[in-house]
Amino acid sequence: MSLITLMTDFGTCDGYVGVMKGVIAQLGAGVRVVDVTHDIPPQDVMAARFVVMNSYPYFPARTVHCVVVDPGVGTDRRGIALEAAVDGQRQFFVAPDNGVLDSLRGQVKRSVALTNPEYWRVRRPSRTFHGRDIFAPVAAHLATGVDLSRLGEVVTVDSLVRLPMEDAIATPQGFQGVIQYIDRFGNAITTIPGRCVTGRPWQLLVGERSVLPYSSYGDAQLGELLGLIGSHGWVEIAVNQGSAAERLRLRNGDRVTLVWRRGSC
Repeated sequence: MSLITLMTDFGTCDGYVGVMKGVIAQLGAGVRVVDVTHDIPPQDVMAARFVVMNSYPYFPARTVHCVVVDPGVGTDRRGIALEAAVDGQRQFFVAPDNGVLDSLRGQVKRSVALTNPEYWRVRRPSRTFHGRDIFAPVAAHLATGVDLSRLGEVVTVDSLVRLPMEDAIATPQGFQGVIQYIDRFGNAITTIPGRCVTGRPWQLLVGERSVLPYSSYGDAQLGELLGLIGSHGWVEIAVNQGSAAERLRLRNGDRVTLVWRRGSC
């Protein structure tokens, strides 16, 4: 059975998500739809990028991922569709070309701009709802077997919009990174890969605060700040049953330093 995932910043109070599902049902009878989330903060392309990066590996081959976080809707920004290799298997992505798919860059096998209106819902789409008129129908067509090449003009991976995301930088003392995502619990997730710090004593410096690492949230005292390697594989800053983002007034892009503790080798 074909599978489409949906990720938006639409929320569930309005009918926008339901309308997209209706369009998919009209064009792809029997296609299964999974909601990844519709609670991306409004217009937060950086947050959408992170959720895309940490969700698509858990879906089967030929899944079509439709991502609509689109502050540039109605402008000259492109719509795109990509085919990417995930553990040797093909998955497909449909989204605005604004950086939400930036984390896929090294896995893209084919990419097109959505310039063929034959696969849109209408030839004159709304200037404010491309999720309904372009992205949902394109995702449905992909899920029912339309080849990517029929959706529009080929574009190069290098031409796709990139986000100004800073990778972590290794230093003799540890790593320099930034906050790349804050989840609903207020956990602040950094760009420092957990695999690079496993097995060596470390601590985080956030402004003037020092944060010690733990293996899990509950290992720290109630209300205590802690660092840990999250299930996503990145070093994060948390508070046991509290919000690190509120406690430290953190935002995406804030700088974080990881240093090796004395006595480490």
